[in-house]
Amino acid sequence: MTLVIVSVFILLIIAVPIGAAFALSAFLGAKMNGLPLDTFASLPYQTINSFLLLSIPFFILTGQIMNQGKLIGRLIELAEMFLYWLKGMLGYVTILASAFIGAITGSSVATVAAISSIIGNRMVDKGYERGYVAALMGSCGLLGVLIPPSIPLIVYGAAVGASISDLFLATLVPGVLMVIAFSIVHFLLVNRVLKNPKGEQGSGETPVFQQSKRFTFVQSIPVLIMPVIVLGGIYGGIFTPTEAAAVACVYGLVLALVGKTIKMRELSGVFYKAALTSISILCIIAFTSIFNNYMILEQVPQTLTDAIHNITENKIMFLIIVNLILFLVGMFMETNAAVLLMAPLLYPAAMQFGMDPIHFGIMLVTNIELGLITPPMAANLFVAAKTNNSSLVEMMPYVACFFIAAVVILGLITFMPGLSLWFK
Repeated sequence: MTLVIVSVFILLIIAVPIGAAFALSAFLGAKMNGLPLDTFASLPYQTINSFLLLSIPFFILTGQIMNQGKLIGRLIELAEMFLYWLKGMLGYVTILASAFIGAITGSSVATVAAISSIIGNRMVDKGYERGYVAALMGSCGLLGVLIPPSIPLIVYGAAVGASISDLFLATLVPGVLMVIAFSIVHFLLVNRVLKNPKGEQGSGETPVFQQSKRFTFVQSIPVLIMPVIVLGGIYGGIFTPTEAAAVACVYGLVLALVGKTIKMRELSGVFYKAALTSISILCIIAFTSIFNNYMILEQVPQTLTDAIHNITENKIMFLIIVNLILFLVGMFMETNAAVLLMAPLLYPAAMQFGMDPIHFGIMLVTNIELGLITPPMAANLFVAAKTNNSSLVEMMPYVACFFIAAVVILGLITFMPGLSLWFK
């Protein structure tokens, strides 16, 4: 088994695609242990032949439509309308807008790319340090995973059979807490990173400004309705998560076409980008299933559970050990692959220690997503650095502040299950 794990990391280091790295390593292990390879022949198809996983491409397409159709810009304008009087207003706008975008796309990296392209340069022009802007954008991408709907939570639910609607409900309080934590960090840093506070002030309560506020609010209403349709439809028993994703996709497309923010000839590009992203995620899910099945055949989950029990029977120590393992995996692995790999491995042990499957899922996903702002992988940071013309050296002092805030929230989620299970 050691050779199989080492082969995974070697293949990932030499830039073999994630799904292929896991599948090839599983084939190596199977060959060494005399397992017939045809055992895994139909697994990729069986794994992605799921009505639940169909929601992933729909949510991704919805995000592409909202971004390409400039509908996300309306959310930012609305946030500015309410927060214009605050010092450091654009930072708070970024945090709130990231939460809104996360409620539409369900993707962390997509949230970073969308928010950076719209507001990043404006923040620099208004006097913010470029490194801080990029750090804020990258860190706020974490809200794209915590605010429902969330693609990694869908992957977790599919992996262990947990209720997706319960998982979405469970992230609401942790998501709000993360928004508050990031807002506190911004409040503490704003005097240091904003060189010209007056540069971003609004125009005041003039008649023209009041008229602009009304126009902005009216324009934003259709966009604000989308998360209500998705979550309200799911919890009202009207839609399944997949049906809600499809409805959101159609609704966003109608908004963009009626509002003439997307032209018909641009739709092919929107669908193409969404297809590429969806295929990459589904390929990871499909081929990682081969590796997961190999580990089950080798009884790795049970062995790991026994090993943890031999180390400790204390639940608090178990939670600390699991969080350390998840953090290390998240640092070196793509989020969805890490969720799909670690959920089946640690789930049996978590159940033996009396954890609720929903609480365990929120803890697992929140922890693994920290890898998005932790080198060497740090996908959010690389996207934020590129789109904001910054560097990791400029960003890291500020990223550390947001990272500490996120770890505090992770600690609350871990040791206070009621934050995730408030609805039960």
